[in-house]
Amino acid sequence: MKKTLLCVATSIAALPMLTHADSPYFSLQDGDGFKRFSVSVGALHVMPQGKAQPFRVNTSVKEGETAKVGDIKAQTVLDNIKPGSSVNPLLKATIDGLALINADVPSALSGTAEIRGLSQWDNPGTGLEADDVTTLGIMTNYFFTDNISFEMKAGIPPKVDLQGKGKIYAPFSATATPMGGALGNLELENDIFITDLEAHGPAASARAWTPAFEFQYHFGKTGVNKFRPYVGVGMMYAYFNELEINPQTEKDLIAAGHMIANIKEGNAGASLEGKKSSANPKVKLEATDAFAPIATVGFTYDFNDKWFAVGSLSYTPLKNETTITVKDATHGELIKSTADIEINPILAYAGVGYRF
Repeated sequence: MKKTLLCVATSIAALPMLTHADSPYFSLQDGDGFKRFSVSVGALHVMPQGKAQPFRVNTSVKEGETAKVGDIKAQTVLDNIKPGSSVNPLLKATIDGLALINADVPSALSGTAEIRGLSQWDNPGTGLEADDVTTLGIMTNYFFTDNISFEMKAGIPPKVDLQGKGKIYAPFSATATPMGGALGNLELENDIFITDLEAHGPAASARAWTPAFEFQYHFGKTGVNKFRPYVGVGMMYAYFNELEINPQTEKDLIAAGHMIANIKEGNAGASLEGKKSSANPKVKLEATDAFAPIATVGFTYDFNDKWFAVGSLSYTPLKNETTITVKDATHGELIKSTADIEINPILAYAGVGYRF
């Protein structure tokens, strides 16, 4: 917010200097009869056009990291054996027998596992998309000449819902050596469900501050043409705060944090069973600031020399990066997930203005 206020204040502060410049284009005495300043207020409808971009996930479990399995249910082992892999018959019979009586493979026998797939992976078909939103728009214009103006676009910062797309899975695989490897190894493989980004309403929300400035050219002439189309080009700055994540999604990510913490604590079997670790994972959502060009086509219609109606359509290829982290005081960063959010909005504005 401080960055936004500074941006607006700097632009406003520059106007008096422009007004007093020596060029005849900036002189208040050029005699054209048009009014220098205008302000309008109206409805600003924002229609994002971007598509969801996939999340990339990193965890603190390095590729090929070895961890103790710990106590693990025999049925869990059976459920995670890689299809088609070879298993020593005596080892398979031992695990089957333990599963039949719903027993655990104790840590003294479960051995260790070399874990793969959790260091980094992409999630095709996932991502976040911004919803449409309507807010109060405020446009201020300073006219250098009857045709050329400088506009500041602002408004009441709206709360924007971010809809989630797809399900996130962790592509877990491992080579386990139960019973110290005396009966061979076990190849394990499973896509572990993390969260469904579509299942619980908006996956996240944020308040969007999006001031913009444009240089505009207005066709026609004051006092002659009531209807005056215009075009403009400039820059938009986007800043996001009050970021909130869906409570159920947050719960799922905390559970995923426990999965990684269990591996780091030498209790990898517990991660396959969804057990809590000794960690206290916390979820944090962040979004980067962004700059993007903006282009506008619009018109004004004069009721008289002071009051007018205005309508416009603008487009900006705006995108930023969103990061979700799961951290713990003991283990540090357990999970980091990033995705671009392509907003690319069309902005439709309709308002009433006053010149002075």
